[in-house]
Amino acid sequence: MGNTKQCDSHNEGGLRGLRGLCACLLVFCFIVLLVFLITWAILQPKKPRFMIQDATIYDFKISSSPDLFTSNLQVTISSRNRNNKIGIYYDKLDIYATYRDQQITYFTSAPASYQGHKTDTVWSPFVYGTNVPVAPTNSDALSKDQANGAISLMIKINGRVRWRVGSFISGHYHLHVSCPAYIPFGNKNSDTTVVGSGIKYQLSQKCKVDV
Repeated sequence: MGNTKQCDSHNEGGLRGLRGLCACLLVFCFIVLLVFLITWAILQPKKPRFMIQDATIYDFKISSSPDLFTSNLQVTISSRNRNNKIGIYYDKLDIYATYRDQQITYFTSAPASYQGHKTDTVWSPFVYGTNVPVAPTNSDALSKDQANGAISLMIKINGRVRWRVGSFISGHYHLHVSCPAYIPFGNKNSDTTVVGSGIKYQLSQKCKVDV
């Protein structure tokens, strides 16, 4: 009987110690979270500012019966981290083009990168597609727009970002960027440059950013 009471006493002591340890861990996690939230509120994080600088067209063909689209263009997109004390990890960026809300190119992945405080990052990916099926109405509209000398595309970016405050790194946030790209085909008055077999169009348009 004595040994049984002694074992029970040891078990109760162990449980109390385990509960105390768990309580300490919860309090510690709560304090860390509270400090982060207060710091986050004081710093007032801002979304990065994206701009599309230019687009160089190397290939742009529309065919009918069936309705297919082939393209190859290089776009220059810049991002500005406007925060004083918050860094940004770009863990995944998929870039593609749309026309009238239909995707008309493949996804192009940009390399992962880190953006420090008040710094700029520039990407110049090739966005392309070969015989991409498009809706008949969009195929007709693309042909008419090209014949009229101007096409309005949307260069989009879907990705994931993380924020860094000091040594703390947040979880992943979804990033959605939409950049209007107005391509003035055949317009000699536009700001263009011949680049090899392509034509570069200066755009300098702000993008819509959602995080």
